[in-house]
Amino acid sequence: MSGISIIGTGTMARTIGARAIAGGNTVEVMGRDQSKAADLATSLGGGAATGEWGTAPAGDIVIVALLYDGVVPVVAHYGDALAGKVIVDISNPFNPAFDGLAHREETSIAQEAAKAAPADAHVVKAFNTVFRHVLEKGWPDVFIAGDDAQAKAGVGAFVQTLGMRPLDVGGLKMAHWLEGAGVVTVGLANHGVGNAEFALGVTELPAGADGRHTTGGPLPDAV
Repeated sequence: MSGISIIGTGTMARTIGARAIAGGNTVEVMGRDQSKAADLATSLGGGAATGEWGTAPAGDIVIVALLYDGVVPVVAHYGDALAGKVIVDISNPFNPAFDGLAHREETSIAQEAAKAAPADAHVVKAFNTVFRHVLEKGWPDVFIAGDDAQAKAGVGAFVQTLGMRPLDVGGLKMAHWLEGAGVVTVGLANHGVGNAEFALGVTELPAGADGRHTTGGPLPDAV
């Protein structure tokens, strides 16, 4: 089980916190409004604690459950208090029309957060392709991206305590494409699927006796 600190008091903080408690993890809630953080911790139960805003989080994994434009400023504000921590960015930087990203460069909120974080902290992108209500009630695949293998392994182990499957998509630069996948998810909800009762996932096909996939082609070397 993991020690989790959640920065934020909104709906995603509540949902992840509830699932974390149910999975046997310890949870600390931190928010600018101390009373809201305390109320959330109380409602989560399971011994959830309240941390003081801006101080060193108790958990080894720190989930920044904020809107995208608040992530980097908060990581910068916490500064050295995040030293040695695994910082999980769950945000989606949607543009106003929800059909593209708010930033135009090939970057991501997670990559920008890594620039603001202490050198010995490790940023991982996760959870951004899952709608909140699906995360609350379902068992979706959770895509993760990050540069540090140990940090990703820790986040993956945490995801497994939630009863979900972690899928590593590669280094932190892949967070840009995970944010794009968040846009695709909204597009599917508005068009192809027509509702938000789904999550993106991976279906694995059985390999044949010769090691090739049933589609007939070998796996690329990088996979």
